[in-house]
Amino acid sequence: MYLTRQLRLILQPTLTVVAVAACAGATILYAGVNESGGEFGVFGTPGTGLPGEFGVTYDFISQSTVDTFVDVNQINFFRVTFLMERMCPLATGLGSTFNETYFSEYANAINYITVTKGAYALIDPHNYMRYNDPSSQPFSGSIIGDTTDSKAATTAQFQEFWTELASRFVNNPKVVFGINNEPHDMSTQLILANDQAAINGIRSTGAKQLILAPGNGFTGGHSWTQVTGANDDPSSEWLNKLVDPLKNTAIDIHEYLDEDFSGSHDTCTQPGPSNLAALTTWLQENNLKAIISEFGGSNDPTCLSLVPQLINYLSENDVYIGWTAWAAGPFWGTNSPCCGPEVGSLEPGQRDEAGGPNGYTTVWEAVIQPTINLSALKRSGTSSLS
Repeated sequence: MYLTRQLRLILQPTLTVVAVAACAGATILYAGVNESGGEFGVFGTPGTGLPGEFGVTYDFISQSTVDTFVDVNQINFFRVTFLMERMCPLATGLGSTFNETYFSEYANAINYITVTKGAYALIDPHNYMRYNDPSSQPFSGSIIGDTTDSKAATTAQFQEFWTELASRFVNNPKVVFGINNEPHDMSTQLILANDQAAINGIRSTGAKQLILAPGNGFTGGHSWTQVTGANDDPSSEWLNKLVDPLKNTAIDIHEYLDEDFSGSHDTCTQPGPSNLAALTTWLQENNLKAIISEFGGSNDPTCLSLVPQLINYLSENDVYIGWTAWAAGPFWGTNSPCCGPEVGSLEPGQRDEAGGPNGYTTVWEAVIQPTINLSALKRSGTSSLS
């Protein structure tokens, strides 16, 4: 969801990913929530808010929130955001030199989810496939791999970054590697090249865990087979060319249900099943799987009807193996991370702007939680497509 966040070796083109074959009756293996906060505190003048102060300008999770979602709601999946400019300081650039303080803070959050609580964690560089200036996300920063921009990080540097990051989690089977949040307005062929570089880097470390690869147009499912941006090729024309030697890569999809698919409105007007139909067919034809790592809705009656309809559609089509709702996080307070100004976040124990129950009560408990087949969720083993 892009509008409300303003408030807050390379390609082998002749080969294709061969995923685990779709099987009738497959169910959702991963169900959970986004934990948003590691990207906070950078909006405004370029360079300000970096590196920021942990617990003051940014944070990753509240342990008590993770406890609630795991122990009470019994979910098994958290997408945890971070900022690449904090992980890789601007002084040294994108690559293998990390801010070790920031990394240790992030690793503590991931380890609490995966080691202490036994759930799966999706690592999310929340950068729109851009690096060097997060001050006006999602539109600021240089596109990674853009050879016409002298300030842009290269695709090789992106691979170096992912090689280093994966090497630090190679022995954690509960990690899922999300290549990047919502690429947009760039060459779809370049997204493929960057995705492939990340896969190559991750696998070079010996990491066997699941990888999620995004497409163009904010990786929207509704536009997967459509031209996006300034006449950029549809994601469907390029993303089936990815190569994973372990055949453990899925497609990363976002899908909101409001009028412009941004997740910024309190009324839902978009029916998920029909909007995802072309993507579903493409996944089936290419023997691929997908995870919807962002979706959401308000407590408006339209959303309370269409959000569970979307989740049930995913459960009924075996090309989809998981989802995470947007969003919880310790710094949202009474603010809403999506879906209009009044619903509040999905963070348990917080309130909406009017002082009433927030989205954890009015959306999560009301319509999202009842859709989850808890017995089908993956509870052990390395993250994978099955």
